[in-house]
Amino acid sequence: MNRYQELLSVLSQYHYEYHVLDAPTVSDAVYDGLYSELKKIEAEHPERVSPNSPSQRVGNQLLDEFKKVQHSSRMLSLNDVFSVEEVEDWVKRMDKLLPGTKHEFFADIKMDGLGCALIYDDGQFVQAITRGDSYIGEDVTSNVRTIKNIPLTLRGESIFCKGRTEIRGEIVMYKADFDALNKKRRDAGEPEYANPRNLASGTIRQLDPRLVAERPLMFRAYDLLRNDPSEVPTNSFAYETLRSLGVSANNEASVFSSLGEVMDFVHHWDTARDALPYQMDGLVIKVNDRKLFTELGVVGKQPRAAVAYKYPAEEATTVVQDIVISIGRTGAATPVAVFDPVVVAGTTVRHASLHNADEIARKDVRRGDTVVIYKAGEIIPQVDRVILELRPKSSQLIDYEAELKRQYPELTFERPDGEAVYRVQGTSSDLILKRSLEHYASRVALDIDGLGEKNVVALVDAGLVKDIADIYTVTKDDLLKLERFAELSADNLISAIKAKKTPELERFIFGLGIRHVGAQTAIDLANHFESVEKMSQTTLDELRSINGIGEVVAESIMAWFGDPDNITLLAKFKSLGVEPNFVSKANGPLVGKSFVITGSLETMSRDIASDKIRALGGTFQTSVAKGTTYLVMGQKAGASKATKARALGTEVIDEPALIAILGS
Repeated sequence: MNRYQELLSVLSQYHYEYHVLDAPTVSDAVYDGLYSELKKIEAEHPERVSPNSPSQRVGNQLLDEFKKVQHSSRMLSLNDVFSVEEVEDWVKRMDKLLPGTKHEFFADIKMDGLGCALIYDDGQFVQAITRGDSYIGEDVTSNVRTIKNIPLTLRGESIFCKGRTEIRGEIVMYKADFDALNKKRRDAGEPEYANPRNLASGTIRQLDPRLVAERPLMFRAYDLLRNDPSEVPTNSFAYETLRSLGVSANNEASVFSSLGEVMDFVHHWDTARDALPYQMDGLVIKVNDRKLFTELGVVGKQPRAAVAYKYPAEEATTVVQDIVISIGRTGAATPVAVFDPVVVAGTTVRHASLHNADEIARKDVRRGDTVVIYKAGEIIPQVDRVILELRPKSSQLIDYEAELKRQYPELTFERPDGEAVYRVQGTSSDLILKRSLEHYASRVALDIDGLGEKNVVALVDAGLVKDIADIYTVTKDDLLKLERFAELSADNLISAIKAKKTPELERFIFGLGIRHVGAQTAIDLANHFESVEKMSQTTLDELRSINGIGEVVAESIMAWFGDPDNITLLAKFKSLGVEPNFVSKANGPLVGKSFVITGSLETMSRDIASDKIRALGGTFQTSVAKGTTYLVMGQKAGASKATKARALGTEVIDEPALIAILGS
């Protein structure tokens, strides 16, 4: 449980910085990621939950300088949801509790500010209480009184101007005001504030109301409470009443009769949120009817009748499982961090480029490190930094040259003067491209007739292809400009390339040239994942679980899919209409049977024989092993394999017997 204790320590420090000092050192997304990991451990080991865990205590230490005040009713928090499916599940849970009830929804912007309750007595402002730990807050009346958009006397003569009225909302600082303050600080050579939310919170906790008055804070209400709940029948009524009383409430809030309308609201603000004057923290979706809201009750700290829809975090934390090296199309050796899957900006990522040896050294990324992940331009996942407080004691610095020798013992690397990148010695980008294209077009891969070695050289030397996907962009006119092609040969090659736009998935995987992925491994991968997209989202653990794939092959696959160049290549294939086709061979007549051929065959080549075996669901092996079904003895076959086969119980057959098996 060392990881659990480390998380407790780190989260406690972050919590203190955020709630007491108002000087957080990490983003909310980083805190939430680590907090989620902590809760997962606690769910798996409930007997070991520490009483000091942040999950066991809402809020944190309150400042002694302010009087502590108990709330009239608890300021509840909301369960987070992140997708349409989770919103639908929330509605289904309510339907089970109140079957046959038609829901009317109320949704509003979830503001990122300081929660606060305003108390009015006979329409006169008398007290302001911060959210605190949800039960007890701080009396900040004198400071809140300085906020100009908070009425000291409620407007009108309604029942809400009589007796006790409580208005709950958020104290925020508008983004424009925040930027103006920071500009003044920059001009004065002073450090800038981190963000509007923390500045607003810190300002309210100042002991001098005059300083508070100098800062442009705003209050936005989201709830209205009375001793008699029936006086506020719906949430939409509460907002209408708040505005009539002279209290600011969001105009964006709306009532919806269906879940589809709610999700349209969600999708709208996903793109329009930057136009809001204040920072948002997602959306709040509630049951509009307050009586139903109460009937549905509360579970733990959250009401059943409301959820907070959170947009995808831009940062997340995860643990580095491994650091593998990918050899790109230029011969560059690119390190890739492979980590536990994590959702960043709405997508699940499993690996990120570390760029080069200098970058690894600068960020000091090691195996086992907890790291912060973000997406550059919302597309490419990147490692931002290491959370050093969670570094395992057994961690070791990455010796990049030693890693190259371990992962690529057959290659020699060099680092040219003035460059940060190691490259394969004795190669050029053109040479690697030619070899890659020859492999992609080879008979064992996509089998593109007419795209042999000489034509590949001609295409690359003419600059017609810059990567293997470019062959699908070559035109007849392009070919006719080359000496090797005439009308017929050009037509034939273009037709042959076009015919391979829907290749068999296993041939496409093999054709990509992923190191250590041979024809049989490509078949195993195709059968397991059934698409390149699913394969690109795999994890090391999943790859290790596939029969026949060991640590070295798994690392190589993760390295390939972790290279941004390869991700771009796959996207290019898709844009050009290349769609690999998976055909299951699970019911083939040779499923579960494996073959080894020794010597030469008279009726077909070994490659053709292996294709036929695999097409029928069988496995083609290069050497006899325990479990091999047949050893096929061809012409001029040696006796050693036959001896080994008989010792292992493998049936030894000749070529006619193989033809009979394939024919049947």
